[in-house]
Amino acid sequence: MAKIEKIRNVAFTSQGGTGKSSLIAKLLMEMGSLGKLPRKEEYFKACDYLPEELERGFTIMGKVFTLECKDHLLHLVDTPGYPDFIGEVIGALHAVEGAVVVLDATAGVEVQTERVWEIIREKKIPRVIFINKLDKEGANFLGLIKEMEQRLENEFVPLYYPIMEGDVLKEIVDLRNENVPSELEEWREKIVERAAEAKDELVEKYLEEGTLTLEEIKEGLQEEVKKGKLNIVIPGSVWEGKGIKELLEFIIENFPSPKERKVVTVEGEEIECGEEGPFLAQVFKSTFEPHLGDMSLVRIFRGKLNSGSEILNSSKDNAEKIGQIQKLIGKNRKEVSEASAGEIIGLLKLKNTSTSDTLTHPDSPVVLEPIKFPPPLYSIAVRPKERKDEEKISFALGKICQEDPTLHIEVNHEFGQTILSGMGELQLTLNLSKLSRYGVNVITEEPKVPYRETIKSTAKAQGKYKRQTGGRGQYGDCWIEISPLERGKGFEFVNKIFGGAIPARFIPAVEKGIREAMKKGLLAGYPVVDVKVTLYDGSFHPVDSSDIAFQIAGSLAFKNAYPQAQPTLLEPIMKVVIKAPEEYLGDITGDLNARRGKILSIDAEGKKRVIQALVPLAEMHRYATELKSMTQGRGTFTMEFSHYEEVPSHIQAKIIQEYKKAKENEGKS
Repeated sequence: MAKIEKIRNVAFTSQGGTGKSSLIAKLLMEMGSLGKLPRKEEYFKACDYLPEELERGFTIMGKVFTLECKDHLLHLVDTPGYPDFIGEVIGALHAVEGAVVVLDATAGVEVQTERVWEIIREKKIPRVIFINKLDKEGANFLGLIKEMEQRLENEFVPLYYPIMEGDVLKEIVDLRNENVPSELEEWREKIVERAAEAKDELVEKYLEEGTLTLEEIKEGLQEEVKKGKLNIVIPGSVWEGKGIKELLEFIIENFPSPKERKVVTVEGEEIECGEEGPFLAQVFKSTFEPHLGDMSLVRIFRGKLNSGSEILNSSKDNAEKIGQIQKLIGKNRKEVSEASAGEIIGLLKLKNTSTSDTLTHPDSPVVLEPIKFPPPLYSIAVRPKERKDEEKISFALGKICQEDPTLHIEVNHEFGQTILSGMGELQLTLNLSKLSRYGVNVITEEPKVPYRETIKSTAKAQGKYKRQTGGRGQYGDCWIEISPLERGKGFEFVNKIFGGAIPARFIPAVEKGIREAMKKGLLAGYPVVDVKVTLYDGSFHPVDSSDIAFQIAGSLAFKNAYPQAQPTLLEPIMKVVIKAPEEYLGDITGDLNARRGKILSIDAEGKKRVIQALVPLAEMHRYATELKSMTQGRGTFTMEFSHYEEVPSHIQAKIIQEYKKAKENEGKS
């Protein structure tokens, strides 16, 4: 096992298509962990080896590559570059102390770069920007630096400068050295200034002598990078092998070791990471492979773990027995007998452990803060093509949700729909394609909107049930008044029977009958809400009255009163918060108005605008996809339930007509 001071944990992030996975493959080749690949164009296949990735040509699932270099142990975590898979990036960033952000020199700052940069900066993770494809036509190093500063709202400092001859990247010059070409002196000066800012003694020397030694520059830069204050840029080309050694050297020399990190418990206590002390770890990703079973990707923060030992899942308060400990090298695994603080490992077949769970020594049951994943934004209903596959689909959906914590599955019992929700259409489409592994074919459809029915006025009605078939009969009779309640109050039952018109023992049966009738309204078959029912009169038979008779009478009374009380439909209204660059504000607000939205506020947040609005849920299907299209992918949003509101009359008429048509067809069949 490597000493914790010699471990570096690094996540590689980017927009899709920047060459991030190829960069990791090239680093693996550089360190002798991967044989030479026959074609440069296929470097990425060393990292993107899953069937769905080979078919699509981009990363879908995060992966860990463990390797040794210059007496250091490195864990490189590859992450997807498309926004739908942001959960993979968030999980990976939780497990590391450094991040490499890869940019395509010909494409500039793209959408995912902005989003990931925001997360990295917020978490204050030390980072370096690797600008790839500088040898491609249209690449402009200085232009890209300027664009980065505008779009990402930070200063960026090149550590190396590219020397170009046309479209050929001849070399990259280390700006820390004294003998740089005269035209690069200004860039070197910027590096020296930023290094001097790290410590008072360096500032003092720089002001007195006007320069620093190479070691002092390195020391100052390392200090600033570790604090997350300095954004270093390294130019290069993966295909030409330029900038690879320099990036590797930067990671080893400047990123902090796991020992320099602290983790926070749910109680807010900070715990230092290190080899001493009771075992403490957290699961940052879960995977399932049909031939291997469940595997938890785990970051160890403190102590040591041995195979065969018993640990505690303190998040769920259940014991786990450790079987195989896997050292992860992409699709290859190596079984080891122990692992220590700072390492990233795979644990096979833990019985009741999922992403974000804390694993501890049984005698030290602390719980770490859970990883915060964004709520789902896009939903579809799924069902198996064949009824016999219902059990299979339940198992399969559970497994794909286990792999990606931004996926959620729930059963809507009201409509009998199984709803799969996630970050976007691409994510759901690709994950549903995995169901073929489990031998399941599915049909997808739009989730039904949970409308509700209510009343707008007061009405009275009788419900009388009388049946005589020889012998003992059935008799129940009640009078009720129904009236509207304040929105969101649900249901209120008031008993105003005096003088024994209905015996007390039958009152609960009347209420039960009313509640049953409210489960399916007469307008469009949706549950009735926000109604007060007052039972004020009735009659009974000393022999024939029973609970069931009064239950039926209560139901009849409600059904008789309901049409007289101006029934109406309600729809769920969502609170939507949209964040996007200012130039898209007009398009977004116009679109919200077209969706029957009510804009509550528009605020500035840097160069972006934050729009808060109330929008009917019925208008929000596919909004995640359409907002991306409207804002070229630069808009994001969150959505949560707010309240119910009355549906406009013209839309009500359409919903009611569709319900009646469905009932007619049901009757014919």
